[in-house]
Amino acid sequence: MKLILASNSPRRKELLAGLDVDFEVKVLKDIDESYPEDLPVDEVALYISKAKAEAYRNVITDEQLVITADTVVVLHNRVLGKPENREDAIEMLHALSGHTHKVITGVCLTSLKGQRAFSVTTEVSFKTLSDAEIEYYVDVYKPFDKAGAYGIQEWIGYVGVTGLKGSYFNVMGLPVQRIYQELVALCGDNSFIRGGRARL
Repeated sequence: MKLILASNSPRRKELLAGLDVDFEVKVLKDIDESYPEDLPVDEVALYISKAKAEAYRNVITDEQLVITADTVVVLHNRVLGKPENREDAIEMLHALSGHTHKVITGVCLTSLKGQRAFSVTTEVSFKTLSDAEIEYYVDVYKPFDKAGAYGIQEWIGYVGVTGLKGSYFNVMGLPVQRIYQELVALCGDNSFIRGGRARL
């Protein structure tokens, strides 16, 4: 199977490449990422990931497997998406400051023969952040393309994260250990690794 990553995220590209698999990036425009207001917050990421996967069913071949993903930050039963502007990012980080939140990534591995869909949750704890720390991070790193207005691999993660329960890479945007596990289950072994020489 030829792997397709349905994301322009440089972090997701880096993480998937870390599995030593060959893949190509293909991104469709104007996919609806809305979700029902009454949907439980823990199901939002998987719902959007499945919606993305459906958009690819008409453009993939029998030999292709597309990976779609969506990551959300959940605090006090509220979904924090990508900030709209500087003020929104600052407000999100103030909300996360001094609390533990969940990062949930929904993933779909979709081919014309079927689909494997799952979500992975990681709990992240932040220290109480000062106004100066929040404003420095937002102004220097401009985290407007990140759910919850932060990237754990950036400065704010170095100085602010006090605890982590679950997958670190999931917080970056792709739970690669689980994806590897699912690919092994699909292929029967790990011969999908680059070069095709590896076996379980």
